[in-house]
Amino acid sequence: MFKPIPVAIGLRYLRAKRRNGFISFISMASILGIALGVTVLITTLAVMSGFQKEIRDRLLQMSAHTTISRDGEPMSDWQRAVDTAYKDARVAGAAPYIEIQAMISGPRVQGALVQGVDPAMEPKVSVVAEKMKKGRFDSLQQGSYNMILGQELALWLGVDVGDQVVVTLAEVQGTPMGAIPRMKRFTVSGIFEAGYNEIDRGVAFANMEDLERVLRIDGATGVRLKLHDMDQALEVGVDLAQRLGGAYRVSDWTQQNANLYHSLRMEKVVMGILLSLIIAMGAFNLVSSQVMLVTDKQADIAILRTLGLTPRGVMGVFMVQGSMIGIIGTLSGVIGGIALTLNLERILGAIEALFNVKLLPEDVYYITGLPTDMQPGDIVVITVVALLMSFLATLYPAWRAARTQPAEALRYE
Repeated sequence: MFKPIPVAIGLRYLRAKRRNGFISFISMASILGIALGVTVLITTLAVMSGFQKEIRDRLLQMSAHTTISRDGEPMSDWQRAVDTAYKDARVAGAAPYIEIQAMISGPRVQGALVQGVDPAMEPKVSVVAEKMKKGRFDSLQQGSYNMILGQELALWLGVDVGDQVVVTLAEVQGTPMGAIPRMKRFTVSGIFEAGYNEIDRGVAFANMEDLERVLRIDGATGVRLKLHDMDQALEVGVDLAQRLGGAYRVSDWTQQNANLYHSLRMEKVVMGILLSLIIAMGAFNLVSSQVMLVTDKQADIAILRTLGLTPRGVMGVFMVQGSMIGIIGTLSGVIGGIALTLNLERILGAIEALFNVKLLPEDVYYITGLPTDMQPGDIVVITVVALLMSFLATLYPAWRAARTQPAEALRYE
């Protein structure tokens, strides 16, 4: 037997066959409970991170990482801003844009965000040209008054390529009949599908210079930037605004979609807290098994005390034994969670083939399958929480064992 003595005895209790089979069953239930909780928590958070990453990537494919604009006035010097941006090694692409809310009328009417873009420069900051389902993105030529609609927006309006729509702006113009909203007829020259409902139903593209004429302005709303590292979006935007001089507004991708990202992050945190209760249940089972083990080992504790083992040593014996159960359950859960996450797509496919069902049909969900993104930080946090719960679960039974009086325990032996 090696020292320290409490560790040796605690490990021996873990390996030895107990007289009380029920205690062994409760201990195994504790291990399985902790392992199951850790497995489910790792897999669930990986799936939620996967969906979050998928949604973020789809949004950023259609929008810029950061934008620079003026407050309430057109940005007539946008070409200088683009040239200055390309001097920064962190910038991968830059393009001007005009953005305005409007009502688009076909057989039906729908509000949408109309974006005026340069068809030659826009592919440097977004992949809308690659998402075309019908028509071509380069059909947005100056003077053509063509418009490209999101697929859901086109379906809602009841129009297709070649049809005409009327764009009604919030601005008014004076006529002999009084002030009326400014309107312009556009021809639908293409339809795109971004794979995200908010964009497919709420965004339309037109030529930037065509919108300038309709709005009677000289300049763009601002300049959009695509970066090599999107985490530097705000920093790069502020640096560019300072180099340009004057009053500019900088907005990055986290601010433009703040509500969405905050809600996704909150859902992940809440789900993690709720699923942690499964681990807590395993820890409560560990408390029960340890309390029954202490009761079963009263005579052993008394003998150890008479041989000179201190109350602290007795407490260490049961803390070691209980902690090992927690460690085994946690490590089993980590291995199971990683294995389940890596094979989740295969398991999903097997379930669909076995029951002949489609769990995530393509005609209903934009994101098919279960995207996963295992974060090492999440796994570390889950492991630490599970081990901490297991350790805390051993304190009361170990403290109760340390209070055992040898004379009382051996009275009826």
